[in-house]
Amino acid sequence: MKKASIKNFLRKFFAIFCIIVVTSCSSLTPYKVPILQGNIFDEDDMSKLNAGLTKDQVQFIFGTALIKDPFHSNRWDYYYSIQVGDEVLDEMKLSINFNDDGLVDSWTIENLSE
Repeated sequence: MKKASIKNFLRKFFAIFCIIVVTSCSSLTPYKVPILQGNIFDEDDMSKLNAGLTKDQVQFIFGTALIKDPFHSNRWDYYYSIQVGDEVLDEMKLSINFNDDGLVDSWTIENLSE
C-alpha cells in the first residue's frame, strides 16, 4: 500500500515538475545583442556643425564619412543604425554639402526609423 502511494506521489511530482520546466523554458528568450552600425552622432555633435567648417574639421567631429560619392565629391553622407534582433531602434542619415572651397555649405538630417 505504501509503495503504491509513493509511486503515485512520484508520478504526480514528476508530472508537475515537467509542466513547470516546459512552461518556464518556453517563456525565456535568448539575449539579443545590440548592433551599432555606421558613425553614431548625437545632438552635441550636431551643435558643433556650422557653415564654414573645413572637411578636416568635419572629419574630426563626425569621423570618416561612410559614403564619399565620387560623382558628388562635395557631399559626405554619414549613416548609423541601432538594431536589436529584428527591431531597428534608431536609423539616421546626415548629408553634409561643401562649397567649391571645401567649406560646409549646408546639411540635412533624415530620420529613417519612422
